[in-house]
Amino acid sequence: MKRLINPPRAASAILLCAAALAAAADTDVYSVRDFGAKGDSKTDDTAAFQKALDTAGRSGGGVVCAPRGNYFFAGHLNLPGAVTLKGVWESVPSHVGIRDAGSAKPTDDGTTFLVTENRGKEDGAAFITLGSGSTLKGVVIYYPEQDPAEAPSPYPWAIAMRGKNPAVLAVELLNPYNGIDAGQNERHLIRDVHGQPLRRGIFVDSIYDIGRIENVHFNPWWSMKPRLFQWQQEHGEAFIFGRSDWQYVINTFCFGYNIGYKFVKTASGVCNGNFLGIGADDCYTALVVENCAPMALLISNGEFVSFHGPDPTMVRVEAGNAGSVRFVNCAFWGPCNQIAKIAGKGTVGFSDCTFVEWDRKGEGRHALQVAGGTVMVRGCEFQADKAQIELGEKVRRAVIADNILTGKPRIMNSSKGTVNLHDNAGN
Repeated sequence: MKRLINPPRAASAILLCAAALAAAADTDVYSVRDFGAKGDSKTDDTAAFQKALDTAGRSGGGVVCAPRGNYFFAGHLNLPGAVTLKGVWESVPSHVGIRDAGSAKPTDDGTTFLVTENRGKEDGAAFITLGSGSTLKGVVIYYPEQDPAEAPSPYPWAIAMRGKNPAVLAVELLNPYNGIDAGQNERHLIRDVHGQPLRRGIFVDSIYDIGRIENVHFNPWWSMKPRLFQWQQEHGEAFIFGRSDWQYVINTFCFGYNIGYKFVKTASGVCNGNFLGIGADDCYTALVVENCAPMALLISNGEFVSFHGPDPTMVRVEAGNAGSVRFVNCAFWGPCNQIAKIAGKGTVGFSDCTFVEWDRKGEGRHALQVAGGTVMVRGCEFQADKAQIELGEKVRRAVIADNILTGKPRIMNSSKGTVNLHDNAGN
């Protein structure tokens, strides 16, 4: 059995790994310290980590422990199948405001990875690539060369998930340019991930067996300094979904991005799935659908807020969409221009939703502006005494029924298709 080296400043962390060792029936738990890792924030620990990971991989799998320390990396890591790389955190940590003074000093309270490779090269290798059955857990990923007061430097993805059943658990993505590439795998699991990815948070694509994203929270804890935060709001995208056959997303949140949730068509196809309890606050556009699957995006109990940017909008469905999008029991507020702008040939439905604010400048904008496709608005509440719904000429079908309106009904119908309006109660 491997003996864990116990540096004085890492006693509590080593106890965790030692407990795992004591419980192991075989030599399937390893410490990166035994392979030469220093964790002193200046020695390159890439080779030591990779040697530990490869040793566990050759043994058929195992747990590689990284005790408390600030581990500096000039290169990148690959996790073999069935190998877990584990820091000291059992739940995701939080480092709110630790860079307020612009200091480059790393965190000093757990397992922190200081990433430096490929600055300025977005298309380089991911810092950590997971293989089949491999897991990353309990670490902080930090890019010390990012300046919290300036527009960020590009970097490759912090994490890439490949193979079957890769998992990222209890990880803080403190300030990566690109967070997690969750494409080209089966049954990925991303759970309890927090932080401030600057350009992209999570990208999902080429998933042919269900992927899962749970309890993910992206908030500008690392920096809200004006130049960097403005750049993030002009360019950042928190959650991006390409082809995924039944993606399950639950309890996710993002703040301060250009787009909160974005659904796109890639070379692999489009997304369908179940999205429950998702939220986007202070995004220029909370949710954008460029295209999605006919089997639908099922969005329930969502909360969406937009009030900054050139045209703050909660939902935008683009002209290229041919799929179905359903919002159920969702709330939309913030002094936006409009709740939704809908185009394309697909179907968009709002059921039991609450629309609080829109037309912030008093220009007479409707809450829901539908330029094409099919729309259903049923059992919703329009709380502002303003224009509610506009149907354009290319709207093929519409059912607008059983809604509660504030003030008189203001539904503009220019559709040349079939429109059913009934039982909408104004006051």
